[in-house]
Amino acid sequence: MALHLKRFWAGALTLLLSGVLGAAQANDLVHLMRTPDGGIQPQAVMDQHGTLHLVYLKGDPAGCDVFYVKRPKNQRVFSQPIRVNSEPGSAIAIGTVRGAQLALGKNERVHVAWNGAQPARDPGAKGAPMLYARLDDSGKSFEPQRNLMTSTMNLDGGGSVAADGKGNVYVVWHAHPRTGIEDELHRVVYVARSRDEGRSFAPEHKVNDGETGVCACCGLKAFADSKGRLFVLYRAVNEHSSRDSQLLVSTDHGATFHSRLLGAWQSSICPMSTPALGKGPDKTIIAAWETQGQVYRGFVVPERLDERLSAAAADGGTGGRKHPVFALSEGKASRLLMAWTEGTGWNKGGSLAWECIDLKDGQKASGELPGVPVWGMAAAAPEADGTFTLIY
Repeated sequence: MALHLKRFWAGALTLLLSGVLGAAQANDLVHLMRTPDGGIQPQAVMDQHGTLHLVYLKGDPAGCDVFYVKRPKNQRVFSQPIRVNSEPGSAIAIGTVRGAQLALGKNERVHVAWNGAQPARDPGAKGAPMLYARLDDSGKSFEPQRNLMTSTMNLDGGGSVAADGKGNVYVVWHAHPRTGIEDELHRVVYVARSRDEGRSFAPEHKVNDGETGVCACCGLKAFADSKGRLFVLYRAVNEHSSRDSQLLVSTDHGATFHSRLLGAWQSSICPMSTPALGKGPDKTIIAAWETQGQVYRGFVVPERLDERLSAAAADGGTGGRKHPVFALSEGKASRLLMAWTEGTGWNKGGSLAWECIDLKDGQKASGELPGVPVWGMAAAAPEADGTFTLIY
């Protein structure tokens, strides 16, 4: 009952609405929910049966734990939390960019990857490990965590995980090779691939081109579709102080990649940002990223990567917008919800803002809510009835 009341009043009393849709309509479209168990940095995925899967961090930001919960279709209560990491305190929330990432694979198996908090045990790794765990066959616990870094070191910005329904799992991160120059221009995006639902992984291999490096403290995002394609969105760096949002696309299960520029940005410092990536309408892929304190979205057609991308900025002012996320509701009600944080920073909380866009007629409703915690961000999920849930 307390959860229902809290959610109701959060939606009814603190929505700040604008746009052409009325307040009652928008209030019915977007429901607000705190991360379960007092957690932070939620990551959500809705499966094809309407079950919402969620991971989040809890504990000391410098050495916290990853928890997993799920919520069946048409219900409002999440399951009891299951700890994902087998070694206590082995995740990190500091910086907001290094938390757990979630993907669903074959038979809806849950796969989780996160940046480790403690130094890797392998002395050659030089820094934190890139950790992975999958839900076991019973569905009641996670298998022991594994470090997938075998030839890389200096993990920094957050990694990601992607999976498809055929047993392919991809864990993606950026780091340095264990020999060579250790600066941003020589950072590399790596992918470790599994063909057996995460039971085993091939050693990581480089996937970005050699002309640019990687922004050290920014996270990246991976997504795999049903056609064997793998997409990776990250922030590139070059010698001219460009920190562009770059999309990598593979059509051969992560073996080779093509690169595409999404958002250009000239900056001498790392913005500590996180992007979003996932399935879009009409066989497109949706990408969302930050450029100069504003958040953008674009619809990418995988078969037409050479076409000019039309990127749209979120309505309203810029400066201080970070960590975009989105959810897509298809069917009779074709809507896109895009959300982000405003005013967050190092050891500083902020507010949650969003806009809900009708993809058929372009109408919008927007809102803002204070209360995003320190090191916090949001997760968005579509509901079966065409509405959305924002978890923060």
